[in-house]
Amino acid sequence: MLRFALMFGAALAASTPSAFSQSMSPMRGVVRSYTDSFAIRVYPQNPYNHRIDVAVRVYDAEFRPVNARVTPQTFTLGAKQSRSVVVVVNFDGNRERRVRICTESNPFPEAHLGMKAQICGKFIAHRL
Repeated sequence: MLRFALMFGAALAASTPSAFSQSMSPMRGVVRSYTDSFAIRVYPQNPYNHRIDVAVRVYDAEFRPVNARVTPQTFTLGAKQSRSVVVVVNFDGNRERRVRICTESNPFPEAHLGMKAQICGKFIAHRL
């Protein structure tokens, strides 16, 4: 009986589809800059079989919005695709700046779930 239960559990686990999750790379980084601002290039990725609308936003370490230049800030990402996004942040007179760059999307807009996916990377910038 135990053998049957284990075989049934293994078969059930093998038959369920794998879970998809939105991603972004890199998720962490240290940047050094000689200027009053620094740039980071991130790559949001869509793991789904349909397109999604994506927004890239920048927050400080406590998740307060940061005034940054994001190119492009919002876009549509095709199925199983990724793209390059450049984020430029000012040091605002500081020698070090910690920011979180987040990819935000509504992965299933047709389902009207009100769910929003967010994945964030942590970055530290040092002014030399």
